[in-house]
Amino acid sequence: MKTSTFLFVLLLVNLLTFSQSKIIGRVCDQQNNPLTGATVFLPELNKGTITDCEGEYSLKNIPKGRITVQFSFLGYLTEVRPILLTDTLARIDIRLSEAVIQSQEVVVTGGYVSSQHENAVKIEVLRSKDFSWLGTPNFTETLTQIPGVDMISKGQGVAKPVIRGLSMNDILIMNHGVRVENYQYGENHPIGIDGNDIERVEIIKGPASLLYGSDAIGGVINFIKEKPAPTHQLVGDYGIQLHSNTLGLNQSVGLKGRQDKLYGGIRLGHKTHSDYNQGNGNFVPNTRFNERSLNAHTGYSTSNGSFRLYYDYFEQDLGMSVPAAISLISEASRTNEIWYQDLAYHLFSSQNSLYIRKFKWELNASYQSALRKLQTLEVAPFVEMNLNTFSYESKVYFPSAKGQEYILGVQGMLQTNRNKNDRDSQFLPDANRNNLGFLGLIKYSLFGQLKLQGGFRYDLFHTDTYALGVPESFNYQAPVNRLFGSFSGSFGATYSPQDEWMLRLNLAKGFRVPTLSELTSHGLHGNRYEIGNDQLVPQNSLETDVSMHYHGHYLSFDLAAFHNRIDQYIFISPSNDTTLTGMPIFHFSQTNALLYGGEAGVHFHPEQIPWLHVESTFSSVIGKQENGHFLPFIPANKLRYEIRAEHKRIAFWDKPNIKISVLTAFAQNHPSPFETATPSYTLINLSSYFEMVVAKQRIQVGIAVNNILDVQYMDHLSTLKPLNFFNQGRNVSLSIKIPFGINLETH
Repeated sequence: MKTSTFLFVLLLVNLLTFSQSKIIGRVCDQQNNPLTGATVFLPELNKGTITDCEGEYSLKNIPKGRITVQFSFLGYLTEVRPILLTDTLARIDIRLSEAVIQSQEVVVTGGYVSSQHENAVKIEVLRSKDFSWLGTPNFTETLTQIPGVDMISKGQGVAKPVIRGLSMNDILIMNHGVRVENYQYGENHPIGIDGNDIERVEIIKGPASLLYGSDAIGGVINFIKEKPAPTHQLVGDYGIQLHSNTLGLNQSVGLKGRQDKLYGGIRLGHKTHSDYNQGNGNFVPNTRFNERSLNAHTGYSTSNGSFRLYYDYFEQDLGMSVPAAISLISEASRTNEIWYQDLAYHLFSSQNSLYIRKFKWELNASYQSALRKLQTLEVAPFVEMNLNTFSYESKVYFPSAKGQEYILGVQGMLQTNRNKNDRDSQFLPDANRNNLGFLGLIKYSLFGQLKLQGGFRYDLFHTDTYALGVPESFNYQAPVNRLFGSFSGSFGATYSPQDEWMLRLNLAKGFRVPTLSELTSHGLHGNRYEIGNDQLVPQNSLETDVSMHYHGHYLSFDLAAFHNRIDQYIFISPSNDTTLTGMPIFHFSQTNALLYGGEAGVHFHPEQIPWLHVESTFSSVIGKQENGHFLPFIPANKLRYEIRAEHKRIAFWDKPNIKISVLTAFAQNHPSPFETATPSYTLINLSSYFEMVVAKQRIQVGIAVNNILDVQYMDHLSTLKPLNFFNQGRNVSLSIKIPFGINLETH
């Protein structure tokens, strides 16, 4: 601790010797016409501005060193320029090309700030405009637009993402780079992310333990927050969304501003939904949910770096459609009264980038507090637990030549779980968990066409629990003290023989330590009684991922295949035993497993019909145990296709578009031993979006009709399927967003 403090003070002293730089330039189109209002953004510093009427821009107080600059403008291809600032003034002029088909985004989840195509780790990006207007009450459902991504759902309020057949504890959820810790140990628990303040979602398919440690064995979903306001701007928006099926209401209002160095913002959100209606028109009891959120941020950018603070509060009341509640509910409602999860989640995080001569030092820390209550029929909660997590990260980016990057880092976590107020059920014992990981990353570019990257990591993970219950009783939980250690690593390459083509190969070894619930659970959980296994060992996976991408002016397509072998795969399965009340008992055990499959996608924009877009994707995954049995929660093969028409302006409508999309889920005839087969189904959706100006105020409007034909269907991953409830029927939604803002320089 003394050494760390000394180093920190030394670095701060060195900061005083740094000088600052300024970046100026002009953004125009290919005909050299200025693009007014284009965004110029520095991802490492979380700082940006917009161009003036002449296409000119200026960014001051920029530290010297390696900086990534992103240039973007609606309807044009995004340009990403990594530069090495050595002088006090740098000029970057950019000519953007019209985006017939959008190509790539800047990503931060792969360990480096880079474009999607430069990263050997396959990262998919879903932008806010791709999910804000879909018209679904379920935010997690919007992620399933990405091929290879599905969800386990328990109605509209509770859903967990699935990546290539892996889910729950095998998927790491991140809130703007901070791993989310909020009791995500089962299919009945939500991810705990509010979608109102999200600018985009970055998804890694496959093991990412090298970057993030345990729980990233199946992939990472990183929810990236909205950008701060441009320099000298005060901007905000109000949004409302109405849903016919759930009689639902989503609202959000936000305000953010920025002077030259200081910036900040706040956003409030509210969602309320009644029990949803199935395809046959009948409601599903107790699928109602209510959510309230507060997101705030502030930051300070100087010539020495960037310093940011974030606060998130997320409160959820989620109805549980379980047999004990179903028989007691006779009519649809939005009020949570019996059998619901009462969740409250706080997240404080500090994210800082310091530039020290030619070094960059990232120093991040966060504190999370998750309170979980299960309300049943009694006044007092049946379960009340509090999970507190402190996490930290320190990474140093070393000086390097062009096309090279070297990173060393350390990550850690201190966590406590505590049962509160001696409730009737204490499903998990009081426990302390600690994690410490060391990592090294390297990135190297050869001939401008071949890019190599890889690294190594070693983690120590300690779980220490307290005894719970009376010795020799049925529900007694003996104390557990386990220390796990594991290596992980990856090696990948991208090769671009031509500008339009890109080939990618990545080999990754990942690991996941057993969770607290897998080691120690002993109690009622949903519709079953779960008993943990304190002899479990870490899972280890080895995945090979190959992909090919072509991006032409009017055609793009993507092909990807993966092979993921997992040793000591942890799963839960029923036994032949029951409790004294007849509740089935489930046990955790391990086996070797194999998952393999792939995804394909194509986007066609005919040159002769400039307003038409045709897209289609296909995804497939097979998961098997070593004994030949199929794994649970493996999604059906799915085919998505859509036709979209869009124009710059029609009459008084700006940027109008209309889209017809179709989803076909093939029959899932390979269930696990305690699942049943699921028939195929096809859904048709329709959506439209446009902007208009009313009394000098711009208004954005979206209308969507999902499941137009009101099809009765059951998704294979729905946990309401065993109760014979169908998924949601037809839903009509109306979305309105009103942006506003002023220029602080003129006021």
